[in-house]
Amino acid sequence: MLLCNSTRGPVFKNGGAYFAAPELSFDALFNHADLMGIAAKAVAGSPLTETVELAALIGSQEVWAAGVTYFRSRSARMEESQDSGGADFYDRVYRAERPELFFKATPSRVVAPHGQLRLRSDSKWMVPEPELTLAINSRAEIIGFTVGNDLSCRDIEGENPLYLPQAKVFSGCAAMGPGILLGSELLPPSTEIKLSIFRDGKSVTEDKTELSQLKKPIPSLVSYLFRDNVFAQGCFLMTGTGIVPSSDFTLKSGDRIEITIEPIGTLVNTIL
Repeated sequence: MLLCNSTRGPVFKNGGAYFAAPELSFDALFNHADLMGIAAKAVAGSPLTETVELAALIGSQEVWAAGVTYFRSRSARMEESQDSGGADFYDRVYRAERPELFFKATPSRVVAPHGQLRLRSDSKWMVPEPELTLAINSRAEIIGFTVGNDLSCRDIEGENPLYLPQAKVFSGCAAMGPGILLGSELLPPSTEIKLSIFRDGKSVTEDKTELSQLKKPIPSLVSYLFRDNVFAQGCFLMTGTGIVPSSDFTLKSGDRIEITIEPIGTLVNTIL
């Protein structure tokens, strides 16, 4: 069962049907002590008959992200940072107990499913980063999982690690969806994350990884994020990427990005 956000407000999705949520805000549902009970009651009713248009999957939550949590990401970060002398930092983060955690987006920077992500004007090397994303309430409890796209500027980050905020945070820099798969039980290590990028209707990049390659334990990521931090409406945490397109690839206007994590679904976005 998914918690989605639509242009008419929060809705639940069960199977292929959408169901009206009670008259509560996305924030209220996100942090409700009996979210699962509310969802079960909602999908026991009649499905919506009108077309549901999905909105950005966020209320007042901040979006954070973890970096260098997969070996593939570590290798890519080290490769792009060779000239700046910062390569060793990424290897040390990969091996350390403390994760790399960074702020990714405010709600206004998050794009809806099927919405348009933006290319940063001063970057010439941009890629999507497909990531399992945690939905965490204000009590530091995982309430579910969604698909995240941490759009990134590899050239800016590679030039100097201190440029990370500029490489990560800009208008239209993130997308999540299509909904939050409700539940606190972690997904199996065999869960696959798949990426497909299409240009002019043709596939130009396809790759996949699985959660077994995630080095940092998910509970540890949550614990570190909430250390000395308060998230009054909860937050989202992207858990890092194990998929990095080849070094000669960069996104272009018009590209369509599809990221699939079953049983959550597929997040689809285009590049403006």
